[in-house]
Amino acid sequence: MKRRLALAVATAATLTTVLSGCSALDTALDCVRTADAIATSVSNLQQAVSSASNDPTRIEEALTSISTELGNLENTTDDADLSKAVDDLTKGVDSVRAAVKNGDTTPDITPITDAAGEVTKVCTPG
Repeated sequence: MKRRLALAVATAATLTTVLSGCSALDTALDCVRTADAIATSVSNLQQAVSSASNDPTRIEEALTSISTELGNLENTTDDADLSKAVDDLTKGVDSVRAAVKNGDTTPDITPITDAAGEVTKVCTPG
């Protein structure tokens, strides 16, 4: 009886470890997916800013997409580097949004591209 109980406890502990590992893997995959989505949105933003029309609507759409993905990323991990990159990206989005609101059709998006690169770097395994 004691042996079965010990086996059951060991099995439960192993299962908990495996499930924890699966959760960490899901979190890592979410991070990678979100970083890819942010990269796509940043590319769209670059196109919107560099296009001949400098369409504020397209710029806002790209900024909104980045903000949405940031919301998905904020609770993904407690990694300090990722938190800093998310903060920097949020500040960049806010800055560009304010510039566009004030009539700047060619805002400097360098802080956004730099921070998005950091997000990708942190979220990319290995």
